[in-house]
Amino acid sequence: MTKTIAPAQGWGINNDYAKLKNVLLGTPDHFKWVEAGPLIGRTLANAHKTGAKFDLQKAMAQHAEMVSIYEENGVVCHYLDSDEVLHRNFFARDSSAMTPWGALICHMQLKCRRADYATAIKFYQENDIPIWKFATAGHFEGGDFNIIEPGRVLIGYCGERSEQAGSEQVAEFVRAEGWEAIVAPISREFVHMDGLIVPLAEKLVVACVDAMEPWLVDIVKGWGIEIVDVDYSEAKNLGVNLVALGDNKVLSMIGATELNAKMRALGFEVYDPDMSMFTLGGGGVHCLSQALCREEVYFPSQD
Repeated sequence: MTKTIAPAQGWGINNDYAKLKNVLLGTPDHFKWVEAGPLIGRTLANAHKTGAKFDLQKAMAQHAEMVSIYEENGVVCHYLDSDEVLHRNFFARDSSAMTPWGALICHMQLKCRRADYATAIKFYQENDIPIWKFATAGHFEGGDFNIIEPGRVLIGYCGERSEQAGSEQVAEFVRAEGWEAIVAPISREFVHMDGLIVPLAEKLVVACVDAMEPWLVDIVKGWGIEIVDVDYSEAKNLGVNLVALGDNKVLSMIGATELNAKMRALGFEVYDPDMSMFTLGGGGVHCLSQALCREEVYFPSQD
């Protein structure tokens, strides 16, 4: 593996589990539940039985609690501009993806999010953060760009969000930098790769093994990575979609009861706020957050 140098001014990540220093968020000022994929579709279809209702003030309070957890852990929070038309752009994971080489600007498929790239580009330009590449060959979204460890990226596509052509193009961008990139299809019900697998610490991930292709599980295990398995019942409600804060701390959510217990048993300090307005509305804390800067991690050559 070739060592990478972080972009100018300290921006960039070569992992998604070491100490988090800066994060990109948004503000859910204009949030509302609309048809935007299978997760929120399930919420809306079952609302007459579950009684689930959207509450903007509750959503704002839940988001504020997440922000307070970041700030408590010394993470500097940055924000995309709020936009009434781009009413889901605060799911900051998907309009861009941070890499060791700068930001990847994504090409989103949902009509209500297709122009989210505008606020992402504006943020990077105004903060002098290098833009590395643009996804152009097909739709591609940041939740499908998953740095498992330095030198290795899993890239997903379900078709109705990221498409295979877009994912393959991004994989070639990564390979040209000397990194390994594995492209894999995922079930539409998980939307993005970060609904299936997310790094927790060095050589440790959380993942819903039952929902992953067996060959993909074999690759991850072949890298010497241990998997904390997440039950399908929790994964389908975004239990996997957590954020490693570094220093054996993790931002999870209250609904991932069994996973949170497993992580605590492994010695992690787990924050588990109620983020129900967002999980019912289509995304978890990982969807809401784009890591901008983490402590860099270097491994010996993986060749």
